[in-house]
Amino acid sequence: MAMVCLSDFEAYAKKYLPKIAWDFFAAGADDCSTRDENILAYKRIRFRPRMLRDVSMMDIRTKLLGTEISFPVGIAPTGFHQLAWPDGEKSTARAAKAMNTCYIASTYSTCTLEEISAAAPGGLQWFQLYIHRNRAVSQQLVQRAEALGFQGLVLTADLPYTGKRRDDVRNGFRLPPHMKVKNLEGAFEVCKTSPSFHSLLDPSVTWNDIYWLRSLTHLPIIIKGILTKEDAELAVRHGVQGIIVSNHGGRQLDGGPATIDALVEVVEAVQGRVEVYLDGGIRKGSDVLKALALGAKCVFIGRPALWGLAYKGEEGLREVLRILQDEFRLSMALAG
Repeated sequence: MAMVCLSDFEAYAKKYLPKIAWDFFAAGADDCSTRDENILAYKRIRFRPRMLRDVSMMDIRTKLLGTEISFPVGIAPTGFHQLAWPDGEKSTARAAKAMNTCYIASTYSTCTLEEISAAAPGGLQWFQLYIHRNRAVSQQLVQRAEALGFQGLVLTADLPYTGKRRDDVRNGFRLPPHMKVKNLEGAFEVCKTSPSFHSLLDPSVTWNDIYWLRSLTHLPIIIKGILTKEDAELAVRHGVQGIIVSNHGGRQLDGGPATIDALVEVVEAVQGRVEVYLDGGIRKGSDVLKALALGAKCVFIGRPALWGLAYKGEEGLREVLRILQDEFRLSMALAG
């Protein structure tokens, strides 16, 4: 079948992934209303297109903290890519490099940071961090990422505890025995018995921990999970270099705002002092344009990247990115 748009990849992944893996990737918290709202909110936003503008030449490149990428779509941090494709995050890293964009590798990768880095040398890679109760483990991860040449540190702020994802509970979700959360191997004795690393997360993390992170690394710190102007102001005050407006794909607190709706107040609060990005609900090139028009510097895709992997690994993900790139360019032209 011809893969024409991102929903074609979604349909393929749903059909061919094992149910437990599909349910894990698709899951939202509780009634999934925030997950679904992330997508629906875009449908309510309308363009005011302008006509007779010369759109024969268009430049869709942008920069993330000074590093140029080919177009304003990167790959958001998601866990357990081997559930979608045997090569896991190595394929993700290669696809991102081939398309000259940013890949944010998750703490919960099924490949090590070393493997991810070696798979795409010279690619733009950031590392997403969860802070664990055992701070030494988090410190070691940050320093490993910096030593390997990762160029940004993305702190996820919206996961002191894991949201209730009903299908995962029903399925008794856990990784298959041959897969490991590679970056944490050997870090916790509990790993051998605990089905969930999430129980090892530190729910006492506060804004002051940004200073602690700052003391460990020279990497720019980007904070992910901000949804209000109050928290955006605190992020700027605590010296972060970027904000990702995110509700964790609707997997955490159900009943929060769609990210595209939260974007406006965050951009207004920040007033250009730090870069603002967004994830959640991006399914078309026109969604990317809407996010940029409302003040985002770049967007990141989560589930669609996994659908691309499930289709054909690196090649499938490259195709997802290429479709978004073409649709974004077309939307820009048609909107004038």
